[in-house]
Amino acid sequence: MKDSSISDPIDRIDRKLLQLLQRDGRMTNADLAEAVNVSPATCHRRTQRLFEDGYIRSVRAEVAPEKVERSALVLVGVVLDRSTPESFRTFEAAIKKLKFVLDCHLVAGDFDFFLKIRVRDIHDFNRLHGDQLISLPGVRQTRTFFVMKEVVDNAPLDF
Repeated sequence: MKDSSISDPIDRIDRKLLQLLQRDGRMTNADLAEAVNVSPATCHRRTQRLFEDGYIRSVRAEVAPEKVERSALVLVGVVLDRSTPESFRTFEAAIKKLKFVLDCHLVAGDFDFFLKIRVRDIHDFNRLHGDQLISLPGVRQTRTFFVMKEVVDNAPLDF
């Protein structure tokens, strides 16, 4: 007897659905079904299962940063004054409140965290850095990298 709490691994049709939706989350069910050669009802069931099983976390629009005055991409390495679970939790709780931070990753190496931030320009970043970033709990040091050219950004997962 099959345990229904364990989902089946995805097959080649599911993988194709995931790949197509990564490229265009607005594809209609009919277009998806045709692309993977299944009926629209089967396609809908499979897509719903991919959502329910957590393979698809969300579908959202990718906004052009320059159109909303956020064309400057900045990466910031952060070193905390202590490397303890409590200092990490405190920093993580504080960073989640900053709306200008797009990504925050705990990393191994010279930094504790790496941040991805979009701002209008260097002056906008300088203000945010001085007013908010360096005053976050536990921050000992930051190192800033202004992105000169985005070669690959948010590429679809290859699987």
